[in-house]
Amino acid sequence: MKKILIADDHPLFREALIAALPPVVGPVNMLEADSLDTLLAVIEKNRDIDLVLLDLQMPGCDHFYGLIRLASDYPQLPVAVISANEDLTVIAQVMRFGARAFIPKSTRTVDIGAAINQVLAGNSWLPADIETKLDSVDDNALNAAEKLRELTPKQFEVLKKLQHGLMNKQIADDMHVTEATIKAHISAIFKKLNVNSRTQAVLLVENLNLD
Repeated sequence: MKKILIADDHPLFREALIAALPPVVGPVNMLEADSLDTLLAVIEKNRDIDLVLLDLQMPGCDHFYGLIRLASDYPQLPVAVISANEDLTVIAQVMRFGARAFIPKSTRTVDIGAAINQVLAGNSWLPADIETKLDSVDDNALNAAEKLRELTPKQFEVLKKLQHGLMNKQIADDMHVTEATIKAHISAIFKKLNVNSRTQAVLLVENLNLD
């Protein structure tokens, strides 16, 4: 029996999927998470999960952070993003960050089932009407995604705090580490993003819809 983890902070949506998916994907063991912390805890207790259905805006995920964290910590675990945000740039970036599928929340249940079955079979999936439009996405946004995917989860967290204008000491206090650790993270971020300053790093981040 397949084991699928539904990671979404809306109980009604999780309940709807739990009720709707078995008829279209067959016998399945459904697990639930409502935040990044609970998501990671459930995965640690269930290392045989076959698929994560991930909401981009679930608490702790900070849009792409949850996806980046899963791709970094569990690279063999397939992730399908389910989101109400159908912006083409976001979808293209989601796929660049390693998702196997992007499923709009407006998708019919039968098509959600088809997407899940495709991912479980080792394939990728996108709605046909969206897949044909992705070539129109701005290259700058996709190039930013390519660079950002090289960051570790900690480095991504530091970058987000830089975007919010925090200084090194504030970031160190927030993350409960030393300022020297934050400086090392920032140096690594600059190198991976090929930038020389905080301003350049933040401008690159602005090419993504992170907020």
